[in-house]
Amino acid sequence: MSRPKLDKLDVKILEMLLENARRPFLDIARESGVSGAAVHQRMARLQSVGIIKGSHLEVDPHSVGFDTCAYIGFFLKDPSKLDEAIEELKKIPEVIECHFTTGRYDLFIKLFAKNNDHLLSIIQTKLLPLGLARTESLISFKEVFNRPIPVSKNEKGK
Repeated sequence: MSRPKLDKLDVKILEMLLENARRPFLDIARESGVSGAAVHQRMARLQSVGIIKGSHLEVDPHSVGFDTCAYIGFFLKDPSKLDEAIEELKKIPEVIECHFTTGRYDLFIKLFAKNNDHLLSIIQTKLLPLGLARTESLISFKEVFNRPIPVSKNEKGK
């Protein structure tokens, strides 16, 4: 499958929205020298081809009582049960990401817990029953930064 082509206007729209996702299309249109309808059409195309995957509200986990962020690598007892484990992980609200990776683990997840006791409870009562041989956990003390990928075609090194 080929990648959709981005022109300068597409990139400019994406950069402005990555800076401020709530920026009105009309402001983007004015700054880009095009009509509001043109920006709206571009956004619809960027969504339809899968470049924009949606929008979401981001809540600070700490502000709602989830103070422990953990990354956990899984070793499954039976790797043929991978799909079942993934479906069960989707049912655990504290698990916010799940990845297939290279290396040691069958799966690698990111989750938030209220504290370390809650994390231990999640591991023992929700994760181990998924057929895990064992887990390896990393606790994040603090997220230093989190940013979107660059979309500019003017990045150095290209």
